[in-house]
Amino acid sequence: MKKFTHNCALITLLSISFFASANPAKPGGGTTTSKQGHNAFSMPASNLDMLKRMDFSVGNSFFRNPWVIAPATTDARDGLGPLFNTNACQGCHIKDGRGKPREEGDSNAVSMLVRLSIPATTPEQKATLVQQGVIPEPVYGGQLQDMSIPGVAPEGQINISYTEQLVTFADGTEVSLRQPKLTIEKLNYGPMHPDVMMSARVAPVMIGLGLLETISEADLLAHADPEDSNKDGISGKANRVWNTAENKSTIGRFGWKAGQPTLMQQNAGAFAGDMGLTSSFNLADDCTPAQKECLAAPHGGKHEASEKVLKFVEFYTQHLAVPARRNMKDPQVQQGQALFQQAQCQSCHVASYTTAKRDALPALSEQVIYPYSDLLLHDMGPGLADNRPEFLANGQEWRTPPLWGLGYLQEVNGHTFLLHDGRARNIMEAILWHGGEAESAKQAVLQFDKAERDALIRFLESL
Repeated sequence: MKKFTHNCALITLLSISFFASANPAKPGGGTTTSKQGHNAFSMPASNLDMLKRMDFSVGNSFFRNPWVIAPATTDARDGLGPLFNTNACQGCHIKDGRGKPREEGDSNAVSMLVRLSIPATTPEQKATLVQQGVIPEPVYGGQLQDMSIPGVAPEGQINISYTEQLVTFADGTEVSLRQPKLTIEKLNYGPMHPDVMMSARVAPVMIGLGLLETISEADLLAHADPEDSNKDGISGKANRVWNTAENKSTIGRFGWKAGQPTLMQQNAGAFAGDMGLTSSFNLADDCTPAQKECLAAPHGGKHEASEKVLKFVEFYTQHLAVPARRNMKDPQVQQGQALFQQAQCQSCHVASYTTAKRDALPALSEQVIYPYSDLLLHDMGPGLADNRPEFLANGQEWRTPPLWGLGYLQEVNGHTFLLHDGRARNIMEAILWHGGEAESAKQAVLQFDKAERDALIRFLESL
């Protein structure tokens, strides 16, 4: 009997320990920061020791400071371009936050880029999809660069125009949604392929990425139901993408279509595509054979972004803290959370996980986190479609974006443009663009009255 009592006490203590760590007010677990204001997305994980904070600071310097044209005396930061979208990571991820679409008066798109590809038609092209995921446009490559170094012409100019369309709630309230039209003007290297597929993307928020990377594959796949075997209308699937370091296909986690498996590979891809910087992951920049001046321009060496730089930037992007939730005890917030669940939003925006153990990254290990995402692909309907496949993602599928930090966007970045191309001007517009697997959730929200809609938004802004 004493042994049974002892075991019960032990179980109780373990349960208390677990639930003490499971704190929704701290969405990043022990990494959560209490920082608010315009630097809320730029803080190191709160449980990071002082020595590792130095590594974080070094990574921050490579993330924030601009790269320069080669050759230069600053050989640790030279090799920019010849074609690029920005000269620093921070140029797109402003204050480690969210980008926005190009607006009238902007000289270039800055924190928006355009992916380019063509359909795979030949057996050779189809065979390369396992490792590439897409077939780049023959003249302009996999990404349009609207900036360049002197002596090299930029590829073109990204333009976005909008048409408005009305959506009406059950109580008669109307909301106008803007439908974007993407065009590329001033093409400097001739016409694009007649079957080119283009997809506009804005830079996402950088917080909590190391935690997302540390969720186990088994926990992610537990939410996948590609055949909708339970007949709930939700058929999330994992993207399988090429992992260069492991030389095999693994689960994709990062990017709007989960097209990258790790932060290291995601960062290296951004160095190459966004800034024209080579590395051990990308031995060539985005110059194509048709771009003679680009190929002939000075370069900063075989690996312009060195292994040391890649590792520091990886560490930095892994340990950007998630800010604490706010106003959780507000009755309106609590009502909104109940409405969120009533509309079945949590079917894709999965609230919580416990991260796996990573001995080399103790700050990220075994943390109870609340990202509100399953990191899986879902068909979002024709309204949001870019009609551009990427690995296993088809033209209507998108990765569920995490919702943590949503309420901080205005104070960090001064706007609330949402979705992959920034078309939504606020949270409600983003909800009303949901279709496909999320159509039933949207229809539920359309039945909400004003007080219920306000409560739902209040909850989402508390994240």
